[in-house]
Amino acid sequence: MILALVLGAIALPAASGLAAVALARRPAAAQGTSCALLCAGAALGVAAAAAVLAGGRLEAPGLALRLDALGACFLLPISLVSGAGAVFGLRYHPQAQAGAAAVRVQLFYGLAVAGMALLVAASHAVVFLVGWEVMALSNFFLVLIEHDRREVQRAAFLYLAATHVGTLALFAVFALLRQAAGSYDLAAMAGLPAAAGVGTRVFLLALLGFGLKAGLMPLHFWLPPAHAAAPSHVSALMSGVVVKTGVYGLLRVTGLFDGIPAWWGLALLAAGAVSAVLGVALALAQHDLKRLLAYHTVENVGIIALGAGLALLGRARGEPALVLLGLGGAALHVLNHALFKSLLFLGVGAVQHATGTRELDRLGGLARGMRTTAALFTLGAAAIAGLPPLNGFVSEWLVYLGFLSTLGGRDGFSFTAAGAPLLALVGGLAAACFAKVVGVAFLGSPRSPEAARAHEAPAAMLAPMAALAAGCAAVGLLPAAVVQPLARAAAAWSRLPAAALAGPAEEAAASAARVSLVAAALVALVAVAWAVRRRRLAAHPAAAPVETWSCGFAAPTARIQYTGSSFAELLLQRFSWAVPVRADAAPPRGLFPGPASHRTHVPDPVLDEVLVPAARGYGWLSGRARLLNVRRIQLQMLLVLATLVAVLAWGFVW
Repeated sequence: MILALVLGAIALPAASGLAAVALARRPAAAQGTSCALLCAGAALGVAAAAAVLAGGRLEAPGLALRLDALGACFLLPISLVSGAGAVFGLRYHPQAQAGAAAVRVQLFYGLAVAGMALLVAASHAVVFLVGWEVMALSNFFLVLIEHDRREVQRAAFLYLAATHVGTLALFAVFALLRQAAGSYDLAAMAGLPAAAGVGTRVFLLALLGFGLKAGLMPLHFWLPPAHAAAPSHVSALMSGVVVKTGVYGLLRVTGLFDGIPAWWGLALLAAGAVSAVLGVALALAQHDLKRLLAYHTVENVGIIALGAGLALLGRARGEPALVLLGLGGAALHVLNHALFKSLLFLGVGAVQHATGTRELDRLGGLARGMRTTAALFTLGAAAIAGLPPLNGFVSEWLVYLGFLSTLGGRDGFSFTAAGAPLLALVGGLAAACFAKVVGVAFLGSPRSPEAARAHEAPAAMLAPMAALAAGCAAVGLLPAAVVQPLARAAAAWSRLPAAALAGPAEEAAASAARVSLVAAALVALVAVAWAVRRRRLAAHPAAAPVETWSCGFAAPTARIQYTGSSFAELLLQRFSWAVPVRADAAPPRGLFPGPASHRTHVPDPVLDEVLVPAARGYGWLSGRARLLNVRRIQLQMLLVLATLVAVLAWGFVW
């Protein structure tokens, strides 16, 4: 039964794009058929994941398929997000208007989903890599949809280069595992000793290959341009689930080893801490809503890495409770981030659909014309900030408990408890960032004619947003329902007996449920107070509304409102060492000054400050080297000899 569900979850999304191509002459029927096939595949994927998380298991060695609880934790968000994005695309990117571009979106969207479903269910390294490459190439073509724009071309080819550097590292990972285990079957690789030299090499290469896909700092450089260039429902898929395949691969590979050293966990904790703090700091400085959300993806992948690092540390220390809290927090945050980040990207898509822009400082006052979108976006903003009683809080709470459980140990790792205040800092900065976004975009007065003409999104766009919002609320209000499936995932990953994880699972569920219950009661109290106030206002109408007093200024305009830059300026000053803010100013001059302007932008500290200058320097040096080699056979032979020596040295070291 589960095998049929998994095969359907792979085959139907792959076929959905072919339906769009075959029916291209009838655009409405083509897009509707494609969406129906993909949603059917997503429903089968949800059913398969639910069956496995409830205690089932899939073993099909003849088809090189295997789905355990860890894989199901990733198949579930893949299915949910892909189905929501397909429905959203019916009105956001209609084939009747977009033409061939919409056909390409549906073709490669379905292939990307099929590739992800295949790789999380693969039991053989070659099948895993096939799914990985199908997903990677499909996403390249999805980013390149608007191929006539130069910035889109740059983003797409940057993504392609980064993903294939990662793929080369994965080839080396599985080659080393095959050499150690004697087989490409993942089950045959289980139980390899991590203390051997192959363990260190595999971990470092996996951290590079899977870290590039996940967007861990400083390997995140491809992510903001790609997310900004793609259509919004594609950005939701990439941020919600594509980057999580990197997390899945890293967990799957580290789960193959026994005797894991503590430094593996510490390395992942360090990478997660840097990604979480700098990701949210860079997000604070953004003006483009999609780039802002992209940097929040880096932040949340960092939070997931913190949980995974705790789980690795728990295995090194022999502490089942730490394994459960770390792996459970990481796996649940994979699902939670998929829900609220997809909701936010779809919300930005609705804003762009209504206004034609995603520049934060050209928006304002959207809540008047887009009430439902504003409410759903605000709920997603509260979830991503980790506020109870929403889902982001539950997964972060598990990671908090994991950090606090390291206190009092006698093995010198109590310092890792410092991760708890660091996680609190990240949550506070995320709340400040989304207070900026909601306040500047949805409140206040319109800053442009486009914002003044904003209209509510159609029902086909609001429905998937509402479904994702309902998921955020359900996980936050019923955390006990998800802890037992997480315990099964932790047992599948660590190969610990389920009984050893049962006690910590019950304690974690009870503590999260108490906090969520108190938060839900407070929300209900606020809702009752708001309803009572509305009834009183209806019974006793207030005076006619007037403009807010503005210190005696006779003609207030939208230009005197806070901008995104001014809102975040004080916070960004604390991160000036890592977030370089560049200003382009044209100050007023003369007795009768003309127009003045002040605009800030933040270059990416890795892409713009390191990689681009390094590439230019390499281009300059290679050009000079080519001139030296012209008609000089001795220099050419010397270059060949130097390359051969370098390759031999690399082979000797590794």
